[in-house]
Amino acid sequence: MTMPSSTPPNIVLFDSLCHLCNGWSRLLLNCDREHFFALCRVQSPAGLYYLERLNLPLDTYETMILLERHGDNFQQFTKSEAALKIASHLSGPWRLLTVLRYIPRPIRDWFYDLVARNRYRWFGRRNRCLLPNEDDKQRFLEDVPEEIPDEPV
Repeated sequence: MTMPSSTPPNIVLFDSLCHLCNGWSRLLLNCDREHFFALCRVQSPAGLYYLERLNLPLDTYETMILLERHGDNFQQFTKSEAALKIASHLSGPWRLLTVLRYIPRPIRDWFYDLVARNRYRWFGRRNRCLLPNEDDKQRFLEDVPEEIPDEPV
């Protein structure tokens, strides 16, 4: 998927209505000391833009998505693969989670799907999107890129 050159190189799309997803994004903000990732709420204009470009539903969110730049294109990672790629860049003990890559992906993704299907019931759901505070605002991608590629979606 080609993206505008102004797009950050590593974008994490997450459901900001989900308490678990918000907790994960807070952890990311605290443990991503090098600001490797930009966060993007799927409910924001930018989040809806990326979901549409990825041909994903705009109203149901089953997975966190990592978009990683490779040259002029972005590669998409989802489910356990996205979580483990993100963990590999975090400081502290979170990097140790990467040992879970030795578990076959279908097993990891089965567990990921189990949690994703039950996340609202187990962790709760917000009535409205959690917005970034002033200190973290620069780490969030909220608006649609200005220079949109002319290629078909």
